[in-house]
Amino acid sequence: MEKVIALINVSISENIVNTIPDFKIGIVCYYDIVVDRSPQMLRGRLALFQENLKVEFESASPSSDPSIKEWRSIVKKLGIDPSKYRHSAEALLRRVKKGDSIASINSAVDLNNFFSLQYRIPFGIYDLDRIHEPVVIRVGRAEDQYEALNGRQMNMENKLLSSDQKGAFGSPFVDSMRTMVTEQTKQALQLIYLRPSMDAIEAVKLIDAVADMFVQLHGGRAEVQLIHSANAAP
Repeated sequence: MEKVIALINVSISENIVNTIPDFKIGIVCYYDIVVDRSPQMLRGRLALFQENLKVEFESASPSSDPSIKEWRSIVKKLGIDPSKYRHSAEALLRRVKKGDSIASINSAVDLNNFFSLQYRIPFGIYDLDRIHEPVVIRVGRAEDQYEALNGRQMNMENKLLSSDQKGAFGSPFVDSMRTMVTEQTKQALQLIYLRPSMDAIEAVKLIDAVADMFVQLHGGRAEVQLIHSANAAP
């Protein structure tokens, strides 16, 4: 895949940078993609991967994993109890450990879950046509609420989230119904919540690898970008 810089306007709020100076996030925009029922290859690979993870964590807690632990520390630094509000990568891993299989949704969401389990960091995937730029990664305010993918009305105050001109639409915990990816999605935005300790070169390699695999499965093209403290917004 030819590497193209993403043109979408995404920034990190200054309060996050002040709290997590090395905070960084991967941005991938996908265009002209085809989202469908997951092919057997992906469903089989995800099922096998879950079985391997179940064995790996049979006698260990997911919170002991370095990536999971680092993201728990981020949640705590931002003022949220990481045991009460588990980021999506930890939540997925805990489900796998319990033997609860992850339901297949569609090819984009399933692959996103695979990435989250593989790299053990939160991933978000959104319908780009339902997003109204600019996008800001920030800490939630009292008015930040949305109907989540789990069917609950989420109060996002004091939680890390992504927002656009219409308000909050996603977070490392649970995403909104408003911007969910369906089989009608033709353009998508993917947010990769990287480990702050990861250096920029390694981060770019991870983002590129994710984009390559996504395009191989869904066609279309991808634009990628690494956002970090230098992109802070007031």
